[in-house]
Amino acid sequence: MSLACGNGFQTLYNKAMKQTSTALLDDDKKHVWHPYSSTHSDTPVFAVKSADGVHLRLEDGNRLIDGMSSWWCAIHGYNVARLNQAIKNQLDAMAHVMFGGLTHAPAVDLCKKLVEITPGKLETVFLADTGSVAVEIALKMAVQYWHARQQPGKQQFISLRKGYHGDTLGAMSVCDPVTGMHTLFNDLLAKNYFISSPECAFGEACQTEHLDELRHTLEQQHDTVAALILEPIVQGAGGMKFYSADYLKQARDLCREYDVLLIADEIATGFGRSGKLFACEHANISPDIMCVGKSLTGGYMTLAATLCRKEISDTISNHPPNVFMHGPTFMGNPLACAVAIESIRLLQSSPWQQTISNIERWLEKGLEPCRALESVEDVRVLGAIGVVELKQAVNMAVIQQAFVDEGVWIRPFGKLVYLMPPYIISEEELNALTRAIYTVLNNGKHL
Repeated sequence: MSLACGNGFQTLYNKAMKQTSTALLDDDKKHVWHPYSSTHSDTPVFAVKSADGVHLRLEDGNRLIDGMSSWWCAIHGYNVARLNQAIKNQLDAMAHVMFGGLTHAPAVDLCKKLVEITPGKLETVFLADTGSVAVEIALKMAVQYWHARQQPGKQQFISLRKGYHGDTLGAMSVCDPVTGMHTLFNDLLAKNYFISSPECAFGEACQTEHLDELRHTLEQQHDTVAALILEPIVQGAGGMKFYSADYLKQARDLCREYDVLLIADEIATGFGRSGKLFACEHANISPDIMCVGKSLTGGYMTLAATLCRKEISDTISNHPPNVFMHGPTFMGNPLACAVAIESIRLLQSSPWQQTISNIERWLEKGLEPCRALESVEDVRVLGAIGVVELKQAVNMAVIQQAFVDEGVWIRPFGKLVYLMPPYIISEEELNALTRAIYTVLNNGKHL
């Protein structure tokens, strides 16, 4: 084939792909409502044809380096042979079976594995569908526990401002009521107590005054408080703030002193993202209840879990109504459980601590030039999380297209441009992501 014929074929192929992409996006605009979006939004949507490794291939032929791990969950990247095979093997046995009155090996094996790897005495596992539902379960678990303890008045929660715990009603009630995404629903939500986000940064000691508000709230309200819920060390969607491990340790001590449960929302931080397998390990503490999700299945299927101390599950089970009042239809889905087990094994069999350390070093080096930009308020890195905080919110319609033009997939929100890449990313690929952030911000394409 001559070069001219080859180029002609490529031109026709590219034209066909663009036509396919255009038709798909037209139908998408007519019928699909995307998360946190308007049906009249001018923010572009991009059609993905396939994904492999750390790359997303769009329907129009463009290939992007993914810096988001599909909202922080695809820690092993895409199209992973071992995870693919785990699902295929399980599919031949059964795709799903109800979990009421039945059990199966993938669910039992996964629960045993979670008990083994999570910190402390978290011995009972309740499987869920999503992170938000895992939080709902944790809240209900705490309330039912105190009801069984003959303290039915303990039905409220203490939460940190700038915290985020999900989009369902119970989860929304413990998200920041002012700067969060749910102010529209405030009159509908249960009323809880909010205390200031920790002022002591990660790596700093926590001084007495940093705990004053929590201590005062517990002192005044412990008779009505079922639990303190927080995201350990890293406040995720509420602001990507990293706070002192010492704060977490002392908060644990205060909860014990005032007979209040501690719920750790590890949905974003679990499975190595912060440099520890679970962020609670930075403070060497174990919560009473822990929520995990997102990267639990390596980003393959929706699955989450709520773990608790056996004393909590036994107390609930030994008092009327003698059962925990929750039961999702797809609880313990065998396909999801099978791929979750393999994802954890894949992580544990890898040098993940060194991998996260490398990513942290590359992020620090790559994002450092952003500090000099006029539009930048702060740059911070912890583990495989890199954050550039701006002085004003980005224009999503402009910045999203600008990043795609640079060959990367980065999805900012508010004032935050951040990276949470798959753990398999190379230094060269990560450098491409950090260069794109600097280029776009330096050119003013975020305004």
